[in-house]
Amino acid sequence: MNIRTITCFINPGWPLDVGAIQKAGGFLRTAREAVTAAGYNVQSVRLATLPFPDLVVSGDADETIRFAREIETAAAEQGIDYIALGPAVPGKPRSYSLIPELIGATRNVFFSAKLGETRQISLPAVRACAEIITRSAGLSPDGFANLRFTAMANVPPGTPFFPAAYHTGRHPAFALATESADLAVTIFENSTNLEEARKDLIAEIEKHAHQLEAVCRDLSAQSRIRFGGIDFTLAPFPEEKRSLGAAFERLGVPMVGFSGSLSAAAILTDTLDQASFQRTGFCGLMLPVLEDSILAERAAQGSLTVNDLLLYSAVCGTGLDTVPLPGDTSSDQIAALLLDLASLAYRLDKPLTARLMPIPGKAAGDPISFDFAFFANSRVMPLAAAALKSPMANADTIQLRPRPIR
Repeated sequence: MNIRTITCFINPGWPLDVGAIQKAGGFLRTAREAVTAAGYNVQSVRLATLPFPDLVVSGDADETIRFAREIETAAAEQGIDYIALGPAVPGKPRSYSLIPELIGATRNVFFSAKLGETRQISLPAVRACAEIITRSAGLSPDGFANLRFTAMANVPPGTPFFPAAYHTGRHPAFALATESADLAVTIFENSTNLEEARKDLIAEIEKHAHQLEAVCRDLSAQSRIRFGGIDFTLAPFPEEKRSLGAAFERLGVPMVGFSGSLSAAAILTDTLDQASFQRTGFCGLMLPVLEDSILAERAAQGSLTVNDLLLYSAVCGTGLDTVPLPGDTSSDQIAALLLDLASLAYRLDKPLTARLMPIPGKAAGDPISFDFAFFANSRVMPLAAAALKSPMANADTIQLRPRPIR
């Protein structure tokens, strides 16, 4: 098991408070050393801020780009790998249109945008997020720029996974995100008794979580930076022994996407829910198609579809992640898909995100590959979507309440 990230959450101010960046950098170096000394490989250290529209209140494009570039430079000087500048928000609609420019102006800065607020889906925000995705797809020939953007619904602050990470409040905090799909693969590989295997997985999760909590509480006491918790999401890496798709198939699913996959997703998440530790973020199953070798293979074979991934989000997942789509996918098609995701998030009261990647010049079924160590080769996935029609298309907001427990 690896630590995907140690993320520090701060208010960097604007004009930029360089001292706050330096303090965060010093803390992250110390934290990385402490977690590594405890026996864990730390892949990256990251910084997440307040939503950028709350920092650059003018909304001016040039000023916002200057802010993004300045914080990127300051963070790099401190050895911080990546920065998330928080979400565009429905109350400041111009913030959405700035994001493609901000992505194009930076290299290691991630962005997000909210699909709604307080259980109310904003149709203008949904359409704006779809426009961000289609515009950002053209920033590079391979569509890779959309790796740095996610549309999100019902995601709380303090989530350490990017691009969804953001902060609220004045005081800094930190949290850990795991890359732990290998725990499930190993435990289910040679198991014949489901309940015993689930108990073993709970014990393994708690063992690692409690070790990490002890380290983090010491760090918090020494630094006076609040420990927000662990996002113990079963995130994968693109090799079979660290594949969440492989965990599904070790559980007994003949092939991810076949019937039984939904049950496997529910079983794994229910097992994770039973583990006791200080939680933050998603704490679910991350099913990023291109970051998981088995998911990428099943998508290429056609057994795993976009609708399957959306279905699994209803019982477990973090949403739609690194999903390769045809290059000619329209913003109207994407908006319809985002509306479905937001509806799941608010109706089921769970955080969900969508990181969608239209690939320029590619059609459904075309092979794709990236020169990126964290991606597996796959094929473009078809999307069964069209533009919404009246009356849904004419609505400004859709109010959705969680289903009451009776």
